[in-house]
Amino acid sequence: MLPLLLASSSAYRRELLARLQLPFTCSSPDIDESHRPDESAAELVKRLAEEKARALAGSHPAHLIIGSDQVAVLGERIIGKPHTFEKAREQLLASSGASVTFLTGLALLNSQTGHCQVDCVPFTVHMRTLDAARIERYLRAEQPYDCAGSFKAEGLGVSLFQSTEGPDATSLIGLPLIRLIDMLLAENVQIP
Repeated sequence: MLPLLLASSSAYRRELLARLQLPFTCSSPDIDESHRPDESAAELVKRLAEEKARALAGSHPAHLIIGSDQVAVLGERIIGKPHTFEKAREQLLASSGASVTFLTGLALLNSQTGHCQVDCVPFTVHMRTLDAARIERYLRAEQPYDCAGSFKAEGLGVSLFQSTEGPDATSLIGLPLIRLIDMLLAENVQIP
């Protein structure tokens, strides 16, 4: 098996990938993550996932490189990481009683052959009706300022959900393992 490289500095993605019990290393690619005019959210995350993987191909010429990128979409608007309490409160107030769809782009690049598999995995969270006091209590407790959508699904954020739907719950955290396993199997990686 070619060495596995995760093109990310995300602790969440590292924890998810570790579930597969395969040896891997991590490196953070330096790419421009700007949204292009007329680019859909799905196109954006697929492009960025592939660009992250390809950005490391030159320095890792015989690897399987995993790139991933995620955006949250509320209505027609992409909502990113809030970074501050105020922006997180705004995002959660806007999400109250609504559905937020997370689109996770995934790429697996074989840097030896140049073969690249790319996909986008959707996952939708239907939010409870949230009042300002509940939102503030949640934000003070968990401080999810580095999470798209302003909540941690793997933590207390689940208390904000009415229901969820999608093919792979791990995509909500940022790395769709079910689809990644399909891609790894196509590269003859044995799991388990």
